[in-house]
Amino acid sequence: MAKRKIVITHDLQDEQLQRIKEIAIDWDIISSRDENIWLDHIKDAEIIVGWKKEIAEHAIQPNSQLRWFQSWSAGINKLPLESFKELNILLTGASGVHAYPVSETIFALMLALTRKIDTYVKNQREKKWHHSGLSLEMHEKTVGIIGVGAIGKETAKIAKAFGMRVLGVRQSGKREEYVDEMFKLGELDSIIPACDYIVITLPLTKETYHLFGAQQFQLMKKSAFFINIGRGNIVVEQELIKALQQKAIAGAGLDVFEKEPLSEDNPLWNLENVIITPHSSGSTEHYTKRVIEDIFIPNLQSYLAGETLPINLINYEKGY
Repeated sequence: MAKRKIVITHDLQDEQLQRIKEIAIDWDIISSRDENIWLDHIKDAEIIVGWKKEIAEHAIQPNSQLRWFQSWSAGINKLPLESFKELNILLTGASGVHAYPVSETIFALMLALTRKIDTYVKNQREKKWHHSGLSLEMHEKTVGIIGVGAIGKETAKIAKAFGMRVLGVRQSGKREEYVDEMFKLGELDSIIPACDYIVITLPLTKETYHLFGAQQFQLMKKSAFFINIGRGNIVVEQELIKALQQKAIAGAGLDVFEKEPLSEDNPLWNLENVIITPHSSGSTEHYTKRVIEDIFIPNLQSYLAGETLPINLINYEKGY
């Protein structure tokens, strides 16, 4: 009888690979970033970790052996979700891996915009000694966190160190530590006028597609900043550009965009009240460790025991 098989499309440390082998005894474990090593194993792998385009062709088929796919990213909207659902393939995401690096990026953007760090960096290049009208503070301001998951929770926690008032939005409206008031997604517009910062940390779903457009930007304070590290298509980008060009809002820190890479002719590049990062907010030296040790290995133990996967199991109906 052929051995059951796990394919991991990334390089792991020896101790991580050994730990998996100790749990999945008598399984074949193939782990490498090099597709030449794992490609021939894809079609009969029961578990695959990390999406590559070749997987759809070789493993997402009616006679597929694949029973569980572990995403390497928190966002799953680019995966063939309908095919996974039809084939009854379990899907787990990497939510939680990004809480520290993304929350750090959020506050880097908020602080840079508030204290004009980006302006001073530009002035430095021109050897220009100029005050540039610095006046704003972050302390004791109000931040609206739109999407209180792992990233939103960590962002709220940090905000409290600045003495900030934290308003949170999520589907359930369920209360959360470090969040002063929670609201449901349908109540979004009611909190926007109170916020000095709007931070988008939502996943992209049918409900969140183009959630933020002209109406929402009109509700924002002219002194407010907009931060998006969720997904580009949550925002109507042209309406954001218009709001920034007309100074309807003070500025924006953007890590995600409707089309990536951001085209060279996109007006966002040239707006002085915008800071752009290249969808890099989740980058961290600890990424592989967190995916494998904090998510995959605990789930693998449950999978082999015939139990429900306890961490980040995706509900196909909800889309997250």
